[in-house]
Amino acid sequence: METKLISGILYTEMDDEVGPNPVVLLGDIPQSDRLYIGIKTITVLSGEGGLIPESLVILPFPSLNLKGLIKFIRWDDESRRGGIGQGAITLLFKEFDDVIFYKYLSYLDPPFKEAANKIADLQKSYAPREKYVDVLTKLSINTTQFLQELKEKEMKDEKAFPEQKIKEANLVDYKFKIIICGDPSVGKSSLILKFTENAFRRHYIPTLGVHVSDKIFKVKDSYVQLVLWDIAGQTKFETMRQQFYLGSDGLFLIFDLSKTNSLESVSSWHQDIQMQLKGRPELVGYIIGNKKDLAKYIKITSEKGSKLAKSLNLGYIETSALTGENVEYAFYTIAESLYNLVNKS
Repeated sequence: METKLISGILYTEMDDEVGPNPVVLLGDIPQSDRLYIGIKTITVLSGEGGLIPESLVILPFPSLNLKGLIKFIRWDDESRRGGIGQGAITLLFKEFDDVIFYKYLSYLDPPFKEAANKIADLQKSYAPREKYVDVLTKLSINTTQFLQELKEKEMKDEKAFPEQKIKEANLVDYKFKIIICGDPSVGKSSLILKFTENAFRRHYIPTLGVHVSDKIFKVKDSYVQLVLWDIAGQTKFETMRQQFYLGSDGLFLIFDLSKTNSLESVSSWHQDIQMQLKGRPELVGYIIGNKKDLAKYIKITSEKGSKLAKSLNLGYIETSALTGENVEYAFYTIAESLYNLVNKS
């Protein structure tokens, strides 16, 4: 492929006789792995009652150290069982590059949707294989150029891919993944923005599954990179969360100091994380009481928040994403806690 960010791109159709059938692959992927990718991609839809996700989906292939950015396709076809055809485009990339794909998932949707529509038309017209190659080649080139432009722009701004610049200077010493969870509208995204960009989001925009960002700073004499996974609070994203939790080093459980029910949900979030990461080391974590600036509307006392945190073996910090109070302190504290854990004698 044209960029190290993309390992391959595969189109798989659901054949009535042979099942998942890898039709076209661009990239150096062995035949046996193509079949594995195709089967796993298509069978993800089983049990979904025939529903096809409208948005892009990211699916892990851990045995290959790859992940796939997937666009599912469906078209009317009376010659097929049930009168419909199904397929999927799978763009493959290395697991360690997943941050950039998660971060710009919504931006990548239009070119994938265009390619999916073209492939559906090719399927209906029984077009030759070469036509599919053309569509996937164009998608690969467009995706490559788009990601490269973003990478170059953000490296100039020093907002994204900072680890690459610092790693080139052999300065990054530790990298920690932090999952940030809580009910919708408690201020998770605003806290992250305040920390990473010193900005406050005044309009609530529901996170679409997950949003990933990062920041590098010094802890004692070392450079630490925090990779922050902002996990969506809506119940419709519950089935996606397990793969977002995996590999975590620490967690923030956020609640709104002015909303009693948001504190009540903290225990449920903690239980969900514990269940999904059963058998793995306990995460370093903090409960964060956010929106401290809403002084006259606060319904939850510091004592109540601290008591819950203690019962869950977590720390407790109160913050304001609007004023910035304790935001830097919260992120530095979890980074320092993880740093001390790694370096304890």
